[in-house]
Amino acid sequence: MPKVIVSAGDSIPSLAHEHGQFWQKVWDHPENAALKQKRKNPNQLVAGDEVFVPELESREESRPTESRHVFKRKGVPAKIKMQLFMLGEPRKNEPYVLEIDGQLITGTLDGEGKLEQFVSPTAKSGKLKLKDGKEVIPIRLGHLDPVDELSGVKQRLNNLGFHCGPEDDEMNAATAAALRSFQARHQLQETGEADAATKAKLQEVHP
Repeated sequence: MPKVIVSAGDSIPSLAHEHGQFWQKVWDHPENAALKQKRKNPNQLVAGDEVFVPELESREESRPTESRHVFKRKGVPAKIKMQLFMLGEPRKNEPYVLEIDGQLITGTLDGEGKLEQFVSPTAKSGKLKLKDGKEVIPIRLGHLDPVDELSGVKQRLNNLGFHCGPEDDEMNAATAAALRSFQARHQLQETGEADAATKAKLQEVHP
């Protein structure tokens, strides 16, 4: 099978699922070693990346004839992980409704404001509803670029409330201001640049 060109929103789990493979087999394939070294996270690819997807392998099973047999296909769900804050403090024990591709899932944030929920690897978008639906947070799945890309830095800044405008690869005054605000909040040197220490802290607070 030729390499697959990544589109916005794709991830290793979603591409593997679409081709009937386990994501670990795709991610760990020798043909993807350079991509794995570059991106490091199977959920954070960039449009234009190339992913090798191996051909499916057949498997034979011997069973007695004239009997009924049940074969179960293994599934590999993906998981959403989020942590919510209000004025710098975790939003503890708040009930929520998570809507993913039309499916409604109810739950409660834990004592650190965290949410973890299994979803389909092919899910692309959803909504998180809080305060009985009065607060709605849109969710894009698979659209987070690596923190080594400026677009990934800007996505994380926007998600954390340090608004820097369009999530592209252009460094501008709004981005520099957002970086300085983030650096001040986390007691980093206020350079206004996406330096190594700032990227490391962004990765820590927004994996």
